[in-house]
Amino acid sequence: MADYEDIELEEEEFQGQMTGRTLRRILGLTRPHWRWVVGFLLLIALVSTLDALFTFLSKQMVDQGIVPGDRARLLELVRIYCALIFVQAGAVFGFIYLAGILGERIQYDLRKRMFDHLQALSFAYYSRTPIGWLMSRVTSDSERVAQLVTWGILDITWAIMNITTSLVFMMLINWQLALIVMGVIPVLFLVALYFQRRILTQYRNVRRVNSRITAAYNETITGVKVIKALNREEENLAEFDRLTSDMYRAGYRAAVLSAMFLPAVQLVASFAVAAVVWYAGLEALNPNGALAGLTIGGIAAFVSYITFMIWPIQDLARVFAELQNALASAERIFSLEDTPPDIVDQPGAIDPGTVRGDIEFEHVSFFYEPGKLVLDDFSLTIRQGETIALVGPTGGGKSTIVNLLCRFYEPRMGVVRVNGRDYRELTQHALQSRLGIVLQTPYLFSGPIRENIRYGRLDASDEEVEAAARMAGAHAFIATLPKGYEQEVGEGGTLLSVGQKQLLSLARAVLARPEIFIMDEATSSVDTLTEALIQQGMETLMAGRTSVVIAHRLSTIRRADRILVIEGGRIAEIGSHSELLRARGHYYNLYTQQFRQETTVEEVAREMAFA
Repeated sequence: MADYEDIELEEEEFQGQMTGRTLRRILGLTRPHWRWVVGFLLLIALVSTLDALFTFLSKQMVDQGIVPGDRARLLELVRIYCALIFVQAGAVFGFIYLAGILGERIQYDLRKRMFDHLQALSFAYYSRTPIGWLMSRVTSDSERVAQLVTWGILDITWAIMNITTSLVFMMLINWQLALIVMGVIPVLFLVALYFQRRILTQYRNVRRVNSRITAAYNETITGVKVIKALNREEENLAEFDRLTSDMYRAGYRAAVLSAMFLPAVQLVASFAVAAVVWYAGLEALNPNGALAGLTIGGIAAFVSYITFMIWPIQDLARVFAELQNALASAERIFSLEDTPPDIVDQPGAIDPGTVRGDIEFEHVSFFYEPGKLVLDDFSLTIRQGETIALVGPTGGGKSTIVNLLCRFYEPRMGVVRVNGRDYRELTQHALQSRLGIVLQTPYLFSGPIRENIRYGRLDASDEEVEAAARMAGAHAFIATLPKGYEQEVGEGGTLLSVGQKQLLSLARAVLARPEIFIMDEATSSVDTLTEALIQQGMETLMAGRTSVVIAHRLSTIRRADRILVIEGGRIAEIGSHSELLRARGHYYNLYTQQFRQETTVEEVAREMAFA
C-alpha cells in the first residue's frame, strides 16, 4: 500500500499556513471570469435591495394607504410592488443562471490545471503518491471549491446585502433601535470565530480519511484477482472497516460542531429580537418616550427587518460551516498544484531534432532513498544502433538504468550523455518523444484497438496503424476478433489476454518510429507462441536502432550485441553471450540456473564448445 504518512505530513505542512492565503487563492480562481462574477453579484445586490424595499413598501401601504383610508395611494403602492416582483423574478433567474455557469467554468479550470500539472510531475511523484489521493483532488475536492466560489459567494453576498439593506432601512425608520441591533452583530462574529478553528480541524480530518478510503477502494478494485486468489476478503474488509470507522468518527465530530454552530447563532439573534421588540413596544406606548414617533407601519416594518436579518445570519452560519469543508479541500488542491516536478527543462534546453548517437553513463550514482545507493559509480557506453541486454538479480539496478536513460529520474551524481551532450541540456520532449517502450505489464486505454495502437503516433493513418500491427505480429489475432481493429479492449485492456496486450503495445512502439527502443521483461508473462511473435516484431523494431532490453529468457538476450550482468548497482560482467559463457562467471551461473526450462546443461556445454 502507498505511504500515506508522507502525504499526511505534506498536508499538515500546508495546513499550517494562514487560511486567509488559501481563501485569497480560491477567490483568485474567479479572475478569468470576473465579468460573470460582477454580473451575478450585481443581480444578488438587486434582489436583496428589492427584498428590503418590499418591506418598506408594506410600511408605506399601512401608514399612507390603510390607516388614512387612501385607496388611490394604496393602489399606487400595490402596482409598484407588483412591478418590482417581476423585476426581482428576472434578477433571481439571472443570478442563478450566472452562478451555475460560473461554477462549471471554475470546476473545469481547476480540473484542467490539476490534470496539466499531473502531466508535468515526474515519475517519482507517482511512485510515492496513492492514486486515490489524486482522484479525490481532481473530483470531489474540485467540486467543493467550485461550489464555494459560486453558491458560497452567492449566499454570503446575499446575506451581507440583506443585513446591510435591513440596517439602512431600519436607520431610516428609527436610528436608535437600529444602533441596538448593530450592537448584536459583533457578538455573532465572536460566536463564528469560536467555532471556526474547531470545525476546520475536523473537516481536515474528514478529507484526510476520505483520501485513504478512496485509495483503499482503488487498490481493492484493481487488485481484486489477487485478493480472491489469496482469500484476503475478510482481512480487506477488516481494514476497510477500520478506515470507515475513522471516517465516521471524524465526520461525527464535524457534524456535531456544525450542528452546535447554527443554534448558537439563532440563540443570540433571538435574544436580540426579543430585547428590541420589548424595548420598542414599551417606548412606543409611552407618549413622551424616545420612540413615540413610531407609526404602526414603522413598528411592523422594524420587526420584519429584524426577523428578516435572522435568516441571513443563520445562512451565513451554514455557509461558514461549508466554508471550512471547502477550505480543507482547497488546501489539498493547492498542495498538489504547489508540488514542483522533480525534473524540469533547464533554461535554454533544446531539441536537436534527433537523439541518434552514442549514449554514455559517466560515473552515475543514484538512490531513491538517501543512504541506499541503487547505482554506484556506474559507467557505460551504448553505441548507436547497438542492442544491450541487462540481466541480473532482482533489485540489482536494471530498471533504474532504464529509468535514468528515459529521464524518468536524473542522476544524483554523474552525467548521462546522448550523442556527446548532457541530456539535461535537451528538453524532456526531445528525448522521450523518440523513445519506444514495451513494459512487462502493458497498459491499454479504454477504446478500440485501432486507437490504442495510434496512441504511439496520433497523426498516423489507418493504413499505417495496420502496417504497424502486421510488423509487430498483432494483425493475425486482430483479424479473428468480431470487430477487428474496432474491437473494444476494456479498461486497462481487461478484455484481452496478456500476450495480446503485449503485441498491441509492441505495435504501438513500432508505429512511434522510435530512435531508442527499450523493452522491460516484455516476454516474461506470455506463452512460447506469443513470445515468438513478439521476438519477430522486436527484431523488426530493433533493426538499426539503439536498444536496451531487460529480460531473463534466453531467446531474448542471446541475440544482443552485449550482455551486462548488473549486481549491486555495478556491472559485474559484460560481453557477448558466448564470451560470458566461456568466462564461467556470474552470467554462466544465471544462465544455468534460471534458464533450465529453456535449455539443458549439456546444451550449454555444447554452446561453450562451439563458442
